[in-house]
Amino acid sequence: MTNPAHGVRTGFHEGELAVQLRAGATRQAARLAGMLAPADLSGGATRFLAGRTFAAIAARDTDGALWTSPLTGPPGFLHASSPTTLDVRALPAAGDPLEDLPAHQAVGLIALEFAARRRLRINGTLSHAHRHGLRVDVEQAYGNCPQYIQSRQLHSGPGTAPDTGPVRRGRGLTADDIDLVRRADTLVIGTTHPARGNDASHRGGPPGFVRVEGGALWWPDYRGNNMFNTLGNLQADPAAALLFCDFTTGRTLHLSGRAALEWTGTGVPGDDDDTGRRVRFTPEQYVAGRLLSLQADTVTAAPDNPPLT
Repeated sequence: MTNPAHGVRTGFHEGELAVQLRAGATRQAARLAGMLAPADLSGGATRFLAGRTFAAIAARDTDGALWTSPLTGPPGFLHASSPTTLDVRALPAAGDPLEDLPAHQAVGLIALEFAARRRLRINGTLSHAHRHGLRVDVEQAYGNCPQYIQSRQLHSGPGTAPDTGPVRRGRGLTADDIDLVRRADTLVIGTTHPARGNDASHRGGPPGFVRVEGGALWWPDYRGNNMFNTLGNLQADPAAALLFCDFTTGRTLHLSGRAALEWTGTGVPGDDDDTGRRVRFTPEQYVAGRLLSLQADTVTAAPDNPPLT
């Protein structure tokens, strides 16, 4: 698979600009455009990555479907070997939809420190994928604010031991899958742009912020940095992939499908943060199992979570 991006990604693309304009956030976003400068994995970014044990990657499988999958390892498994090179000393777990992750494609990663509510987004090209891990040629790397990250202290769990049960694949969600979604306070969404490639982003809120109705999922868009990277990608390409993790049991639910930004107007039921925006996701495929090797015993809700309406 080839990377749709050629050269260095700079500035906002047309989808991001369109959402910024409709949201009345053009000036606020313009002040942050410098964050999209060419990547420099040095200093604080290098130290942050070196201490992480959890990341997620948005990429395409051998059939071209977009998925978002967890990557886990001990501190140091994310290693910035140069200002523009990230070595990932881990692979998606056996049974994961990205288990046979093809190289030479655009990828998006997000590294999360749940305990301190910090995150770093990395976009680039997967130049190598081998039995020892992955190498990403990084084009963008920038931090996001701590909003809506629930605080957890992750530790090693049983992972994919034989007694954890088989991995399920299908197209229609089961009652257990829907229950996991409705209890979730965190998801990672993968999106794509035809010229800029893939992106992975975090979404969080109180349990129940993701609704399930008629075979589709939707959640209100909360106030953020006004860059609208994820929504801008959806404006250009509806392909999307969701990752839900049960941090108590290690269960994961991967969804691949299509998503759309809806402008509802403020004050409607479910417009929890009064933005008048929501994302509606229609799953086309799912993979469910116990594929997360990290777990957390307790959680502290993010102080900025808006109440459900």
